[in-house]
Amino acid sequence: MKKETIESFNVIGIAVRTCNTDGSAARDIPALWGKFMAEGMESKIPNRMDDAVYCVYTDYEGDFQYPYVTLLGCKVENLDIIPEGMVGEKIAKSNYVKIKVEGNISGDAIFNAWSRIWESDIDRSYQADFEVYSAESCQNENPSMDIFVSIK
Repeated sequence: MKKETIESFNVIGIAVRTCNTDGSAARDIPALWGKFMAEGMESKIPNRMDDAVYCVYTDYEGDFQYPYVTLLGCKVENLDIIPEGMVGEKIAKSNYVKIKVEGNISGDAIFNAWSRIWESDIDRSYQADFEVYSAESCQNENPSMDIFVSIK
């Protein structure tokens, strides 16, 4: 785990309010990914800054056991134009712990990484956490992605 400060940035995409403890996240988040991919949402987002897809967890009602919003989208220059059916969110500057996840990132690797985070002693701020999926790192021989967990 590596600590770093990340400046504020904007994301536009699609979102769902969900929860880990009632099983809804296990249904809602894969459905969100399915919609994002099937409808080619990435290509509909204006002012994209790069090819990466961001999965942002924000608007926590408490810790990871309470409802929160999952936003799946792309980093953008600004929130001036938000397409119909999408939402925009400004992610505030914060301190993060960066966790690299390697292996079968379309399988259990990401859920297992989050399970370890939930069980860890990381002093989380529950401001906004996010995953970054770049085309380059996801299509390597050994796929990987990064999880950024906001800390106090």
